[in-house]
Amino acid sequence: MKNSTQWLVSLMAACTQTALGSGFIEDSKIDLNLRNFYFNNDNRESQRQIGHKAYAGQHEEWGQAFILSANSGFTQGTVGFGLDALGMFGMRLDGGGSADKSGINRTPGQLFPLDSDGSVVENFSRLGLTAKAKVAQTEVRYGTLQPRMPILVSNDGRLLPQTFEGTQLTSRDIDNLTLTAGLIEQVMGRSSSDHTGLAVSGGSQESNHLWFSGADWAIKPGLQAQYYFANLDDYYRQHFVGLTQQWSISDEQNLKLDLRYFRTTADGANASASGRATGFRVNGYTEDGQGEIDNHTWSVAMTHSYGAHTLLMGYQQVSDKSAFVQANQGSLDNDKGAGGASVYLLTDRQLHNFTRAGERTTFAEYSHDFADLGLPGLKASVAYLRGTHIQQISGGGQQEWERDFRLDYTLQSGLFKGVNLSWRNASLRSQTVANTDQNRFITSYSIPLL
Repeated sequence: MKNSTQWLVSLMAACTQTALGSGFIEDSKIDLNLRNFYFNNDNRESQRQIGHKAYAGQHEEWGQAFILSANSGFTQGTVGFGLDALGMFGMRLDGGGSADKSGINRTPGQLFPLDSDGSVVENFSRLGLTAKAKVAQTEVRYGTLQPRMPILVSNDGRLLPQTFEGTQLTSRDIDNLTLTAGLIEQVMGRSSSDHTGLAVSGGSQESNHLWFSGADWAIKPGLQAQYYFANLDDYYRQHFVGLTQQWSISDEQNLKLDLRYFRTTADGANASASGRATGFRVNGYTEDGQGEIDNHTWSVAMTHSYGAHTLLMGYQQVSDKSAFVQANQGSLDNDKGAGGASVYLLTDRQLHNFTRAGERTTFAEYSHDFADLGLPGLKASVAYLRGTHIQQISGGGQQEWERDFRLDYTLQSGLFKGVNLSWRNASLRSQTVANTDQNRFITSYSIPLL
């Protein structure tokens, strides 16, 4: 980490020789983000056997993260150049993963990776660099990325965020239209300092090419349409179409309609029996029983906001030939913190995402901002999701439900003004995975340094 930091400082200094007095310096921003994270996961059925997996006991971890984000502006000229840096350090305060005496059958933690001998590391660090160039309203970024697109979402649900390596182009030169394209080649898990290739859930072979493109079109105020395409070589091709419409009923009352549709089909090795036999396969139930990807997933949701109250209600359906998939790390290097992908679905929650083959999910969420009661900075939400008609290799018709509760408070004054306190509690009861209760206590604070 020390050598990498020295190299970064030298690189930044070299850039400033040509950028001094330009937007490279004036538009720069540096923030230090502090995150204290306590994680408690309780599999309610100790040693319950589901399929070939055994789930056991209670798991606790506690850590402190330091995330330094340095973003430069752009140099002057027709083509502006810049450099971003993301330095991260995670320190273990208590708890972690475990291993048996042989060092095999290692159980990775949720916040920290394991060392080569199976022990939990005391700390781990990363440095991500991103070179960028801009012409008019078109920007190209190369290096460390944290994408938030319908076809790929960086996960930030643990001590350190998931990051990707690749190239992304974003253009806003056309009014009301944003065009996006690029290539993702590697990913670094939330509790890891190592890059891996990409896969889907259950995949054991790497793909180093996730090609993507997309368009976000603001048709008129309150109405937006999206189309995205992604191709993870040797796994899948995916099309996404989305539409959101917002209506203002009064000064305090709004409605929002959210429609999402994904179509995902096999690509390359996953489309052949011989390719799937080598590890290019998806986990769980598939129609052919061999792990071929073939899926439709659609959802509709309506959100009603009235003053401090917000109510979301929706429905999602996954077709029954295979589960819904998006790029993650599959079963690659799980002992080093691989895995933990987010998906662009409203059912992607604290414990589960309700994307199994055939699953039909109804969901609702209520949130309240207590500023209307004289408690600014205090917010709470509760959500309930119920999935039915789940297809499993052993048969169909399984069910599951999840209940999430979240309480957030941001201090409004005093020495600790801006400190955010968050408690997240969730319970999952399922016929397909272990019943689980989970608590997360997170304290976070951002310090602007420049």
